Amino acid sequence: MSAKVNFPPVIFGSTALGNIYEEIPYNTKLAIVRECVNNAPGGMVMFDSAGKYGAGLALEVLGKCLEELGVPPEKVIISNKLAWYRIPLSGPEPTFEPGVWHNLKYDAVQKISYQGILDCYEQGNELLGKYKTQTASVHDPDEYLAAAVDKADDKRRYEDILAAYKALHELKAAGKISSVGVGAKNWKSIQRIANDVELDWVMIANSITVHSHPQPLLEFMAQLHSKGVAIINSAVFNGGFLVGRDFYNYKKVDPDTEDGKAKYAWRAKFFELCAKHNVTPAEACFNFGFRIPGVNSVALSTSHPEKVKPNIAMATCEVPVALWDDMKANGLLEEDYLINNL
Repeated sequence: MSAKVNFPPVIFGSTALGNIYEEIPYNTKLAIVRECVNNAPGGMVMFDSAGKYGAGLALEVLGKCLEELGVPPEKVIISNKLAWYRIPLSGPEPTFEPGVWHNLKYDAVQKISYQGILDCYEQGNELLGKYKTQTASVHDPDEYLAAAVDKADDKRRYEDILAAYKALHELKAAGKISSVGVGAKNWKSIQRIANDVELDWVMIANSITVHSHPQPLLEFMAQLHSKGVAIINSAVFNGGFLVGRDFYNYKKVDPDTEDGKAKYAWRAKFFELCAKHNVTPAEACFNFGFRIPGVNSVALSTSHPEKVKPNIAMATCEVPVALWDDMKANGLLEEDYLINNL
């Protein structure tokens, strides 16, 4: 079945615009957006953003850059993951995800409810300026559910999520957004929501990568595909760790722990095999994440303007099957993963 939405194969993440890991000069951010716009396949550029990214800074900068570049609103698709609402900064640093976002002027609070999602939607559009949210989702419902203290609290929180989706579907029915989705790191929360909510697309973050690709998730993705639900694979570099950063899924890896040692050892072997087959780690990560059946798009983020065009080129880059064979032989792929999936 064809997907309910028609998104470009490469969707540009905007975490760098929100100062993730480091503060980036505005001119660099402008150059990143310019490269995304100028090199977008088919002339239509799509950005993935969220109120959580820099407490709304990413949305604000994205709107400002697009306007400065003179990009017509009809030539850009903006996906806004809703759940985090900008508030004044009351301390030396934001209270959400400490140490991840740098030099922010605001804080953000989670607002997952019927009215909370509407508030986030309105604030997001205000931050975007002349540009508007075309497709929306509930952001981080997995984290919201994980904070439950008992079963009763979990039930209440899940009802909040369902109420948030009621608001999103009302926005869609009113023609204010064109599609409804979900974005989460824990794919099982997506599965839970998909059983109760009609979704046009899902964004699976950090979960389906060359380093982590559990068979139950692959089976769930096949089910979504059969229903025409588009799948966006996000964070195929596991937050940058698979291409050289020290952060895995937004948490710094401690090389002195057993888990940290295992991750660094896996990466060292991965780099070795990529070099053997004349493939960059980024190319391998991208192709693995993009070629999985059911994946319609891959979301990529970068803080370097010069990497935008090569990132797009990775969408058509061929990776030799011998690399996957070699990785499986060396225990770098899940034991039951089928090479012919790629």
